[in-house]
Order: sequence, then structure tokens, then C-alpha cells
Amino acid sequence: MQSNDNIHQDRQELAYLPVPIPKAPAKQRRLAALREGLRDWWNRAWDADGVLHEMWDDVLSAPEDGFRYMAPWIRTVLMTAGLAFVVLMAKAAGEVVLQALHQILTAVPKVQVGVDTSSGVAAVVDQPVRTYIAQHSTGLPVAASTVYTLWLLTGITGLVLGYLSRNNGVRAMWTGWGAATVVMVWTATPQASRPVAAGLAVLAWTFLSAFAMRGLTLRRRIVAGRPAKVTVKPEIHVPVQPPAPAAEQHPHSGCPFRD
Repeated sequence: MQSNDNIHQDRQELAYLPVPIPKAPAKQRRLAALREGLRDWWNRAWDADGVLHEMWDDVLSAPEDGFRYMAPWIRTVLMTAGLAFVVLMAKAAGEVVLQALHQILTAVPKVQVGVDTSSGVAAVVDQPVRTYIAQHSTGLPVAASTVYTLWLLTGITGLVLGYLSRNNGVRAMWTGWGAATVVMVWTATPQASRPVAAGLAVLAWTFLSAFAMRGLTLRRRIVAGRPAKVTVKPEIHVPVQPPAPAAEQHPHSGCPFRD
């Protein structure tokens, strides 16, 4: 049997055993490795041949190189930023223009459409047009005043642009606008005075067409033929023979008393 002293001594030895140190969690080890890898990449990127170092040199040399010779990635970034800025400005300007156009179209007094508000010769065309628009715009999602304003803007645009640009598309728009105006005048004018009103509308339209159709001719254009192109090929060589030497003549060849 073991004595009590031995048992007590063993218990004292067990009480002083080293305590195990807990290991760090795996997540912390991965974060530490990631930070270390990022630190190494950052240091290598700013070396003499690193990516960030070369990009910084491109940025510093861009003002001297100009837009044409700067680094392609800088030119791409500038072009993308400029395009985005233009798109944003165009969107904002489009909203402003549309809002202003809406205010212009709705600013026309609605009570004047279909009412005798003009006088003189212009009333022969203007009043029937107002009456026709007021009668036939019922149920449309836009007001009659808006339709009347669009009719005016179309005529003014066709007249001005046709005079300045001489474009066939603008001339076609002017022609359609004039024909539609004559039809509206013919339809909305009382039957007794209908021919006179339509005739005056045609005369006014013809007079204004002298400006809108400026430069229009029905003659066929004669285009002069282009001169033939002569292609000179230097690889073709024409041999030139030297002239044959003259025959050597005797000093007394013309003498009748030759030997």
C-alpha cells in the first residue's frame, strides 16, 4: 500500500501542471492573412514597375502629352465622363425645352379658338381654320388651342426653313400644310362664300410659297461629264532605239570622176 504522504505529493504535483493556451479562431487567421496579402500587393504596386506607379506616371505626364498621346486608359475615362456629362445635360435641357414648349402651347387663349377674333383679309383664312379646329378637336387629349398653335408653328417653320435650307423635306411639309389649310377653309366657310375664301387661301399660300420654295426648279440638271482619269504606271517602260549612225561618205563620192 501507498502511504498517505505519497498520495498527497501526487496531488500537489497535479495542481501545478501548465495550463493549455487557447488557439486563435480560424476567422481571425484568415483576416490576418488577407491583410498581409493586401499589404504586400500595395507595396509591390508602388514599386518602380508596379501598376499603381505606372498609372501615376501616366497621370503626371498627361498634361504634357495632350489628349492624343496620353495613356489610353486616361483617354477612355475622360471620354466616358464627358459622354455622361453630355447625356445628363441633354436630359436636363430636354426637360426644360419640353416644359417651355408645353407652356407656350397652353398659353394661347382658349376662348379665341373658333371665335371671330381676327379682321381684314387675314380673317378669311384665320377664322375658318379656328372654327374647323374647334369643331373637330372635341375628344382629343389636347386642347383646341394647342392644335391651333401647332398649326401656326408648322406653317412658320416650313416657311422659314424652306427659305433658308432649301430642303425637300421641309418643302413637302410646307406643301402639306398649305393643302390642309385650304381644305379647312373650304370646309368651315359658309357655302355661299366658300369659293372666294378658298381662292384667297390659295393665293396667299402661293405668294408665301415663292419664299418657301426658293430655288426650286423643274428643269433637269445637266451634270457635265467627268474627265477620264489617266493612270500613269511607272513600271511600264517604252524602249527608245537610238538613231542609226549616218553612213560614212567618201569626200569625193559626189564627183563623177571617181575611181
